[in-house]
Amino acid sequence: MAGPALILVVDDDPHLREVVRFALEQAGFSVEEAADGRAALSLVRERVPSLVVLDVMMPELDGLEVCRQLRQTLRVPIVFLSSRDDEVDRIVGLELGGDDYLSKPFSPRELVARVRAVLRRAEAPRETERPAPKEEILQRGRLRLDLGQWRAYWGEREVVLTVTELNLLAALLRAPGKAFTREELMERAYEDVVVSDRTIDSHVRRIRQKFAAVGGDVIETVHGLGYRLASR
Repeated sequence: MAGPALILVVDDDPHLREVVRFALEQAGFSVEEAADGRAALSLVRERVPSLVVLDVMMPELDGLEVCRQLRQTLRVPIVFLSSRDDEVDRIVGLELGGDDYLSKPFSPRELVARVRAVLRRAEAPRETERPAPKEEILQRGRLRLDLGQWRAYWGEREVVLTVTELNLLAALLRAPGKAFTREELMERAYEDVVVSDRTIDSHVRRIRQKFAAVGGDVIETVHGLGYRLASR
């Protein structure tokens, strides 16, 4: 039987790490800590965590650079923390591949809720107890999502998506003719966590960039409403 999910908490503030560790352990998670970016990357090489709680502003390597390096090889979910309530930081973090973002100060209960929500999104497609769903493979034209393997493809080329990005694209692919509002996409990608319209826009922009790099065009804007799957 699998043990508790391992959460790596990366922050240069020892008091914050202690508070976050206590909240996560009380919620049933296993926790490791790192005080800077280099230490975090070293720990991940030894054992890949289920999720990383990652501060943006740190010595050695900042959180954005840690995220950039992790995303070169791993899909591990990332929840960013920042002491600056700066939308630019938030957008950059999400576009680098972060799955969620919390501004300091934050409630430990809210952090636990965000961690649980991100892990649910990551783990739901991997459940083996459920009957094999018809949506295990979603495909339209050259776009294909393998939800059982948590992979996305354009033709034969794999496109590495984060948990949130894949959920957003799967929602569009399940209803290819429907124009979704940002609120509808929030519900499908974030479940019970509320995020801003700009957060959804950032994820869409990131998905477009990844597919454009392999010649794909997967999402079109419906002006005044939101987004839908591209028809070509």
